[in-house]
Amino acid sequence: MKMNPASKKQAIELTPGTRIKGKWHQRRYTIQRKLGAGAIGTVYLCEYEGKLAALKISEKGTSMTVEVNVLKSLEKVQGNHLGPSLLDVDDWITSTGEIFSFYVMEYLKGETLSHFIGINGKDWIGVFMVQLLEDLEKLHQTGWIFGDLKAENLIVVSSPPRIRWVDVGGTTKTGRAIKEYTEFFDRGYWGMGTRRAEPSYDLFAFVMVFLNIYYPNRFVKNGDSSEKLLFKKIDQVKDLYMYRNVLKKAIRGTYRSSADMKKELITVINTAKKRQNYHRKKTNTSSKIHLAETGGIGLLAVLYYLFSLLF
Repeated sequence: MKMNPASKKQAIELTPGTRIKGKWHQRRYTIQRKLGAGAIGTVYLCEYEGKLAALKISEKGTSMTVEVNVLKSLEKVQGNHLGPSLLDVDDWITSTGEIFSFYVMEYLKGETLSHFIGINGKDWIGVFMVQLLEDLEKLHQTGWIFGDLKAENLIVVSSPPRIRWVDVGGTTKTGRAIKEYTEFFDRGYWGMGTRRAEPSYDLFAFVMVFLNIYYPNRFVKNGDSSEKLLFKKIDQVKDLYMYRNVLKKAIRGTYRSSADMKKELITVINTAKKRQNYHRKKTNTSSKIHLAETGGIGLLAVLYYLFSLLF
């Protein structure tokens, strides 16, 4: 994890069973286990009145306030599927008199994007790409940039399958310097642009998220130019072949908005479906089983996602 020089990683270690009582709202939370830690604070799985939730705690009250404001902004987005729901905001005074800020949010249980694609197939890639671009578009319209967009901050929940964000700690106001980033997903590291918070910054990271599925150990800069290396990595992934031109444009920073990228991506998907349907008509389609095996799953995945948007 990398961050601006003014920011230092803060990890607060709480043991399972620790009870936290809010100073203002008097709600009591029992710590279950640690979920993760970042530049701003530490996230724990906790229990409150028999239900599970995620509690983030830090000594950086100002930074926590920013994150809370981000979550509140996301909740105002119509048809919100963005960050986790905010449940509580409070302070905790320890037995030794230390004061920590914390907030409690919805606990999202699911699986990694990589695991889901590995189990359910490549035909879900286009579905998740469209989903993520739609969510980024909504975020950008509120005046925020995700910033630390990476595989670890995304999760796939079921019923229906959908990408959700599990950490908005790197979210930055548009126009400001990105406050938190991870090198592999950061265009600044690759020399492909600045760390200014703007839509194109998130779209570069978007490409790296999907590359990370096929390069789980990631890769680093070498003697080649970054553009040449990243284009080569995209071309080497068969499952990303149909999206390669769109992904390369995002790497170059061509798109000014998520909406522009989504529009081109949908055109690519529709063109591929038409071509697929044309070839099917030229083959023996009498067997429904054969139809499913030769690509019906991809169409069903797209239809399943579009249907889910109505509810």
